[in-house]
Amino acid sequence: MTRTTRTTSLGRAVLTGAGAGVLASLAMAMYAMVASTAKDTGFFTPLYHIASLVTDEADMMTSMMAAQEGGDAVTFLAGPALVGAMIHMTTGAMYGALFGAVASRLRLGAAALAGAGAAYGFVVFVVSAFAGLPLAAAATGAGDPIANMAEMAGWGTFVVEHVLFGLVLGLLVVRARARSAVELSAAAAH
Repeated sequence: MTRTTRTTSLGRAVLTGAGAGVLASLAMAMYAMVASTAKDTGFFTPLYHIASLVTDEADMMTSMMAAQEGGDAVTFLAGPALVGAMIHMTTGAMYGALFGAVASRLRLGAAALAGAGAAYGFVVFVVSAFAGLPLAAAATGAGDPIANMAEMAGWGTFVVEHVLFGLVLGLLVVRARARSAVELSAAAAH
């Protein structure tokens, strides 16, 4: 394999990982939103929680209070929801790109790669909860809602969200790898 081919292959793996990371972040977000509804803190509250990195945390509190005190589990605020979704998907893309790059160098079967994705999700949880989120809070002045996001969401929920992210990420990379192998095989046959 030439250096140009390796570089192209790595670039493709990074882009595949980034795209898979966006989709995996959506699966993670849906889990977080359902879990938030089950805890009576509001369906869209996780998006407002994420958005509080750069927006007023009052949006998150409004959603939580509406769910807890008013029984309104679906308080929708378009601006903060969009900001939260964009931050979440961008973060998912970055973690996905890193996984894509590493996975492209691993010679794992489909099940092992999916398992590696789940383990990677746990690593992302540890990095986020204990370094990334506290650093982001300090850098932006967002304070406790970001620095203590894992505690506020619930440690168990936060772990499951991240492992789910990693599992979906791993499965999507497996699928992309399989599709790429089929395309290469078809191209070689012609």
